[in-house]
Amino acid sequence: MITLRQFSSKPETVPASTSWYLSDLGEARGKQELFTKQAPQKLKALREHALIESAVSSNRIEGVTVDHDRIRTIVFGKSHLRDRDEEEVRGYRNALKLIHEQAEKLPVSEDNILRLHKLAKGDIWDAGKYKEKASDIIEKYPDGSTRVRFKTVPPDKTPLYMSELIDLWNQCLRERWVHPLIAMAAFNLDFLCIHPFRDGNGRVSRLLLLLQCYHLGYEAGRYISIERIIEQSKDRYYETLEQSSQDWHEGKNDPWPYINYVLYTLKTAYHEFEERVGQLKSPKGAKTELITLAIEKTVGPFRIADIQRECPGVSVDMIRQVLKRLRGEGRVACLGRGQNAQWERTTKGNR
Repeated sequence: MITLRQFSSKPETVPASTSWYLSDLGEARGKQELFTKQAPQKLKALREHALIESAVSSNRIEGVTVDHDRIRTIVFGKSHLRDRDEEEVRGYRNALKLIHEQAEKLPVSEDNILRLHKLAKGDIWDAGKYKEKASDIIEKYPDGSTRVRFKTVPPDKTPLYMSELIDLWNQCLRERWVHPLIAMAAFNLDFLCIHPFRDGNGRVSRLLLLLQCYHLGYEAGRYISIERIIEQSKDRYYETLEQSSQDWHEGKNDPWPYINYVLYTLKTAYHEFEERVGQLKSPKGAKTELITLAIEKTVGPFRIADIQRECPGVSVDMIRQVLKRLRGEGRVACLGRGQNAQWERTTKGNR
């Protein structure tokens, strides 16, 4: 709430780069309804794909991983879960489902933030509860040494800070201190600096980002995984978060690096959304098209495992079928033998 508090008392001059992002996102939002009405059947596969990617990527950022062959079972099935990691991935799926289906009925409130945390963390003792002990953000180095990267809000002050953060968010939307998207990114930054939970803060921050996007009318996250985009750019995510959290407690932090990162993430999601809706040829072949798009985005040699990471929930056999077809068309070439063989796009495939 320190960042939103700054905006309330002294509205900042918006950097030119931020203004460009806002302009691009305004244009993208204007096209949103056209795309969703243009091809409603095509979007079902994108929604399913985004749900899988979001549940897997948001957890993987935090070091929670699951067997690739079980992803669809974990996300869409009701079978017994094998371990804690699978429970957290399914829990995140449940939180996403709640947001996708009931965003309009879910205001940003302490009760709903605790509810999202409880869903995402599953059956663990402090799910849905604020932290009881200090939980500073510690950076670990390869040699085993550590440093405190950021000292978070102490437990006894966490409820007060969270209450003020939510009040400032609602007041900012009413009084329009800054553009709502800037306020959303500032809220996200303040939430991460407060660090209200012992564990799961990053995941809840991403769920809140999706929820607030819905509230503001930006729905690309329904079809494109914002979490996957963050995972793919996580070095920039951590770098801008560290830059914008410096001197946060003193109210002297520079929020714009992180704000621009959040806007960049949303802009990337819209770019992919428009690209995929335009390129998906039919609902029946949607997964094939998603694999083809993943291959077309590769730079240099790649393996089947690389395409798997880009298309979670798609079987290895389907990826092999698509590669076989593309090889027959002269668009890709296999550089070796066996399941770990490398592939590359050909000159014909680069056109």
